[in-house]
Amino acid sequence: MQKFLLPVLVTASGWLGTQVVFGQSGKPLPLTDLSGFRQPVPANWSLASDLNADLSKPNTLTVKPGTGILVCQPSGKYGSQFNLLTAADHGDADIELDFMMAKGANSGIYLQGRYELQLLDSWGVATPKASDVGSIYERWDERRPEGQKGYEGHPARQNAGKAPGLWQHLRISFQAPRFDASGKKTENARFLRVELNGILIHDNVEVSGPTRGPLADDEKARGPLMFQGDHGAVAFRNITITPYDAARPRLSELSYSIYKGNFRTEPSFGGLAPESKGTSPILSAAVSRIPNDFVIRYTGTLHVDQEGDYTFNTATSGGSGRLTINNQPVGNWRENNSSGKVTLPKGDLPFELLYSKFADWAGPNLELAVTGPGIRRFLLTPAGTSQDESDPILVSAETNTLLRSFMDLPKTKNAQGRTYRVTHGISVGSPEQVHYTYDADNGAIVQVWRGMFLDATPMWENRGDGSSRPMGAVSYLGAKPQLTVARLASAQAPWPADTANSGFRPKGYALDNSDRPTFRYVVADAMVNDQIRVLPDGHGLQRELTVAQGGKSLYARLADAQTIEAMPNNTYLIDGKSYFIQLNDKTAKPVVRSSNGRQELIVPIADKLTYSILF
Repeated sequence: MQKFLLPVLVTASGWLGTQVVFGQSGKPLPLTDLSGFRQPVPANWSLASDLNADLSKPNTLTVKPGTGILVCQPSGKYGSQFNLLTAADHGDADIELDFMMAKGANSGIYLQGRYELQLLDSWGVATPKASDVGSIYERWDERRPEGQKGYEGHPARQNAGKAPGLWQHLRISFQAPRFDASGKKTENARFLRVELNGILIHDNVEVSGPTRGPLADDEKARGPLMFQGDHGAVAFRNITITPYDAARPRLSELSYSIYKGNFRTEPSFGGLAPESKGTSPILSAAVSRIPNDFVIRYTGTLHVDQEGDYTFNTATSGGSGRLTINNQPVGNWRENNSSGKVTLPKGDLPFELLYSKFADWAGPNLELAVTGPGIRRFLLTPAGTSQDESDPILVSAETNTLLRSFMDLPKTKNAQGRTYRVTHGISVGSPEQVHYTYDADNGAIVQVWRGMFLDATPMWENRGDGSSRPMGAVSYLGAKPQLTVARLASAQAPWPADTANSGFRPKGYALDNSDRPTFRYVVADAMVNDQIRVLPDGHGLQRELTVAQGGKSLYARLADAQTIEAMPNNTYLIDGKSYFIQLNDKTAKPVVRSSNGRQELIVPIADKLTYSILF
């Protein structure tokens, strides 16, 4: 049975003021040496060119000498002297990096050395706590009663973490605490946005003070990024810090004129007399008392403190608009939303903004946002009210749940260069929060994820487009859906590009007593039962392919990737350590081969083949 939650999450509004986005790219922290960190660097930190984690050995990373990857291998002793601090301090900043945990490892990243975002091997955890990966760790007070010493921790919204030994991607948008001229704190620090493996896990979370184990118990406007080094083996790469410490552009001397009329194209104003005019301390649509069919023409001065490239986004509810700065048009005359990039000099620059409101189904509202060098995206207008939106239609998987829908694979393109759409997708959700999408046209698993199940809003909102979206951290399996089972002339024969001449015929699926499907199809005159089950520990999926009347030269293709790396215990690392394939049958004879610039993992199959997808 499908469960519908209306609503659980709030969808992103079309208004600029409701969105916190990551800004321009910052400066990568060099990892050719350790000069970017405070000296002396603790002995437990080093550089490597590659590394692997052993799924059977706790706290173990095997490293390859070189540079580019920062590695912590703790000595077993505890103390702040093992933590690693950047040489440069930061205030408001976006932090972006990849990290890898060893099995059972524990670590953390401290913004300004004081506010910890937890890193932990939380593989298989269904309901994260404040101590799990991606969570904001607790504050700590020894004076509080036992059981209450830890407080104000913020668990991640869902467990978007991956298995140890896999690279994970973290993005943090952080706002430092604010202080007045006397040094008194006026505003707490905030995690404006945190994404783990592409999934939003924190949104505008305030922290009232340093979390447990900080560099110092005080709070300051600036501080170093600190990597915890005394708890577990962990690695980092591609560390980028984008500071936001520049003065914001600001508007002044704003005047407006309001013209009545339905202007669907940009007016010239020649011979037009305004209905009203005046000055305003802010840029807002509220100066017009006419509900519809009007144009507001704002002029004024934009003060810019730093020369550079600036991006402006304009939202014009129920109409169109046009922005001009320093006599340069920024974007085009467009309905509802427009965006443009412009190079501006330092100084006071002429400013003009037009807002034409002509659609009566929307209320008037005007918003203007800007990003620039050292400036996080912010509004030059008061935040407006959100556009009318439908409640999100979210499908949970409190029991084993199936949903048929189209499924778009954003990293895959079709022959026309558009995003590839699986037209006969069946998404299968589980109460263990381990899910997958099956392509019934190819007998293939196209993606796997854990956490929340599906957002079906695009499928059913208004007329709908028939598609749904995973709500967890997705691992995509292969460049595009192709047959899992095929007959080859030899182990080096090319894999079929499609189902033509394969004899592929889907035969539906059968549900067991727990509503878990076993998919069935015929291919190359063989009958295949394709059973996919969640592993007991929630670490991934086990797949059992059973073949009747298979005959000779039948193969299963388990992976199609840029890279396939053989590991111990019949295990393979796929696509640059994105997920694992583990063969359960020790008698299987896998072949890793090259094909059109990619690699494939294929295995001969006679009557049965069992393997696991670990992610």
